[in-house]
Amino acid sequence: MADEPTATAPVEEQLPANEGFEPEIIVFACHYCAYAAADLAGSMRLQYPANIRMIKLPCTGKLEVIHLLKALEAGADGVYAAGCLEGECHYLKGNLWAKKRIGYVKRLLDELGMDPERVEMFNMSSAMGPAFAETARDFTARIRRLGPNPVRPRDGYAPAEVVRAQMGDAALPQGGPEAEDDQTTPSS
Repeated sequence: MADEPTATAPVEEQLPANEGFEPEIIVFACHYCAYAAADLAGSMRLQYPANIRMIKLPCTGKLEVIHLLKALEAGADGVYAAGCLEGECHYLKGNLWAKKRIGYVKRLLDELGMDPERVEMFNMSSAMGPAFAETARDFTARIRRLGPNPVRPRDGYAPAEVVRAQMGDAALPQGGPEAEDDQTTPSS
């Protein structure tokens, strides 16, 4: 019978190609809203992936195209900006500028043959801890589906630290001495 399959693929070939892949994700977070939402998520003990590396900005308006591209060049598998709700920016239009820059980077990535879904912009208020955790989980799942960054440099790179150093004064300090070792705020 011609309609019946003649053989099945071995089990290992049926598994997703990115099984076991843990992406490194950099989040450029607005101090007033998204960073506060991440802090709230941690206080509420909400689960989100530990692979999120936060870089706190006074406003997502400080985020430049070069910072996004540098994050990808340094090996981040995904990058997103998390800013105030549209129309609620503490610096009036900073989150709108960031949204335009994210759009520009998406177009650049597409032209370069890299999936533009590796970069995104999200808006949330400081009271949206559950939304922050959900966004982190959803974006991590998206990047897992996309797989590792195709321009990922050799092992030993710490993309968040490379970007933080490149940003200089644009990034705010992460906090006290306990924040020096762990740049994340995930809950256990």
